[in-house]
Amino acid sequence: MSGSPAVDAGLLGILGLLIGSFLNVVIYRLPVILEAQWKAECAELQGHTEPVSERFNLLVPRSRCQSCGHQLSWHENIPVLSYLMLRGRCGHCQACISPRYPLVELVTGLLFLWCGWHFGANATGLAWSFFSATLLALTLIDWDTTLLPDDMTLPLLWAGLMAAALHLTPIGLNDAFWGAVAGYLSLWLVYWGFKLATGKEGMGYGDFKLFAALGAWFGWQGLIPMILMASVIGAVVGIGMKFAKNLREGGYVPFGPFLSAAGLTAMVAGPDAILKIVGL
Repeated sequence: MSGSPAVDAGLLGILGLLIGSFLNVVIYRLPVILEAQWKAECAELQGHTEPVSERFNLLVPRSRCQSCGHQLSWHENIPVLSYLMLRGRCGHCQACISPRYPLVELVTGLLFLWCGWHFGANATGLAWSFFSATLLALTLIDWDTTLLPDDMTLPLLWAGLMAAALHLTPIGLNDAFWGAVAGYLSLWLVYWGFKLATGKEGMGYGDFKLFAALGAWFGWQGLIPMILMASVIGAVVGIGMKFAKNLREGGYVPFGPFLSAAGLTAMVAGPDAILKIVGL
């Protein structure tokens, strides 16, 4: 880019703000799109035809207020700044806008800024920026819906293998491959062991694929530190939610956000540093 590390990192941070705005769309719309697809497939299997509704995907219709349906103009879609200028309210009906929207934009911008500063505004920095943005989106989708869409976990897995092959990550392709295999199989075995012992499902297949993706980015060597951190954080949060009586129906706490937190920690501090964080 410019040749100045600070300027290049700043430009990548600005790109992150823009990507964060798009992530808000993905987080909200992708589960809705998938649910509509599943309903259409079920109806087709039953010999029915789902009525054609308004075209709805990640690009159309344009973003609008969820309270009054006001279509947002370009100056109402500027990352973070629009929220501040509108004082957190719709410019048409004055309904409150969730602060999560600017927070997602800001966090994405900061993650991209860190990647640009640490790795450089180059192919490596962009690869890790993609990694961090995908984990952030998966975290919020899983927390909201308990879904980890294949549309995101599988590209993240393949991107990790490609990054290793192109030497954009510090591990070799062989370690990345076996990391993906071990990541998937380890949680698959835990799933079936728990189900055979209790008759219940302790996690979903999306968790297997997400852990496989983390294995592709960090190699099999990083799996144990990351699963330890995810388990510790998940247990603490789950216990806290139980005492606060905030657990969902069935007492289920999605595991994906904690896997993502471990993955982002491994990116920033390294997998070995996780062992010190969890006290091992």
